[in-house]
Order: sequence, then structure tokens, then C-alpha cells
Amino acid sequence: MVHALQIIPAEITNAYNPILQEFFYWVIGLIFISNGVKAFKDTSTKKHITTGIFWCIQGFIFITGKYVAPAFTGFLLVATAVITGMNGVVETKNDVPSREETRKNADKIGYKVFIPALILALVSVVLAFLNIVSANNAIGVSAVVGVIAVLAITKAPAKSVITEGNRLLDNMGAVAFLPQLLSALGALFTAAGVGTVISNAAASLVPDGAHLIAVIVYCVGMAVFTMIMGNGFAAFAVITVGIGIPFLINQGANPAVVGALGLTAGYCGTLMTPMAANFNIMPAALLETKNKYAVIKAQIPIALIMLVVHIILMYIWAF
Repeated sequence: MVHALQIIPAEITNAYNPILQEFFYWVIGLIFISNGVKAFKDTSTKKHITTGIFWCIQGFIFITGKYVAPAFTGFLLVATAVITGMNGVVETKNDVPSREETRKNADKIGYKVFIPALILALVSVVLAFLNIVSANNAIGVSAVVGVIAVLAITKAPAKSVITEGNRLLDNMGAVAFLPQLLSALGALFTAAGVGTVISNAAASLVPDGAHLIAVIVYCVGMAVFTMIMGNGFAAFAVITVGIGIPFLINQGANPAVVGALGLTAGYCGTLMTPMAANFNIMPAALLETKNKYAVIKAQIPIALIMLVVHIILMYIWAF
């Protein structure tokens, strides 16, 4: 196993990591609030008031979350859920470039458009590996570096970071927060003992020593529960506790194989569900497809094939 290198004393990183993390929460919150202010100003949009309230509440939560009572934060989240349920979050007016302008810029920049994305991945991995900052903060720092690279490549004005960020937020709408909510739901399910319930239900399906059936139930269960949760990590905790450990690992399966292939089996479900909004609904919104489920429809055949491959590999390699 490769371990991260400690080039900065741990006591120093432990001191500044919380401060850096709080800084990024403030930045995110201010971006949300700026989108809310934009919505308030757009009187041409019918539901601009509820949209502005939604984004400002989210920004307030990100900025003040650690300073206010959890119950108050919960109340605000319920309020945003009510606004969303009433279809009160809509896309407000944005300055969208024309097709001709988009085509011209695309031809001008070419494949250099991928450089910021590569920088984002490379910088975050290097920072985390060298223990310069924590893994979460590494993503934030790399995002800042990526933004600088974008401005350098495109020669766009600095204000475009806010205007284009707001446009993307408007395209995504309330689904931008779905991954966080689903992760929290996974933790809640685990704490509530859902894994035990699933284990008891699986006991009637998996005979003792039936390794292939256990593998099928585990992999399919990971995919299905991921489709429900929209998050493979949330599903992994519940399904592994309920099925993976008692019916595979405790029966002699290799834990490393079960863990690695179990999580990626869940990703097969990610490809087939609108609940994984950041993977499936968000790209459809950004691509402005006529059918918001177009990405999912294209991925389903591959997802099913890969799920079968996972079952075969786990059965062969785990035992």
C-alpha cells in the first residue's frame, strides 16, 4: 500500500486545515448568495423571490453552519425542501452566449479546454499525497488553481467566474444538493440499523455455502441500493454490513476483493439512476439535451454488462 508523504509537520497541517476548510465553505456560501441576489433582481422571472430565498438560505447554511444550532439548520433545510417541492426554484435570467460565439470560442481554445480539468485532478492528488493539506481541502485548492488556469487560457474577465458559476447553478437547480443529502441519508440508514434488516432478509435468499448466490445478491443489492440512494458510498456502508460481511467475508471471501468490486458494482447502479444527479442529470442539463434522462438511457446497457462482469470477477477472485 502506498502511504502519503508527510513533508509538513502534522501539528501544522492540523492547525491550518480547519481554517482552510472553513474558508472554502464561506466561498461556496457566498457564491450561493450571489445567485440568490441575482434571482431577486430578475423581476422578469415569475418565481424569482422563492428562488432567491432558496439560494440565500443555502448560502447562509454553508457560512454559518458550525455557529448556529443544528435544529435551526434543520429547520432551514426543511424550508428549502418545501420551496423545492412547490417548484419554487427556477432558472433566472442569464447572459448565455450565442451558438456562433460558442462555436468560435470552441475552435479558438480547442483541446486546451481539458487542461484545467487535468490540473484539478493532478493538483488535488499531489497535495493530498504529500499531506500539504487534507484530502477535502486539496480539492478546494486545486479548484482555485483550475480557475486560474481557465482564466489564463480563455482570457475571460475574472467576473465570468461568478456569472458562469451562477449559470451552472441555475441549470442544476436544487439537484445540486442531492449528493450531500443522499450521503447523509446513507449515514442515517446505517445508524438506524437498516443493514441488520437487510441481513435478516438476505438470510432467506442465500443458503449456507452458496457463494455464487451470495455474490449475486451482494452485487445486485449494491447496484439497486445505489440507484435508490443515488450514492455508491452510502449504499456500500449499508449493503456491506447487511450482506457483504455476513455472507461473503465471514464465509472466507477475500475482504479486499469484496470491498473493491462491491463498491464499483454499486457504481453500475449510479449509471442507471436519476438520483445520482451530479453524474446523470447535471450533464444532461449542461448539454441541454431534450430529454433529461438521455445520459441514463445511453448508459444502461453498459451498466448491466459491467454488473455481470463484476459478479463473475468477484466469484472467481474472492474465493
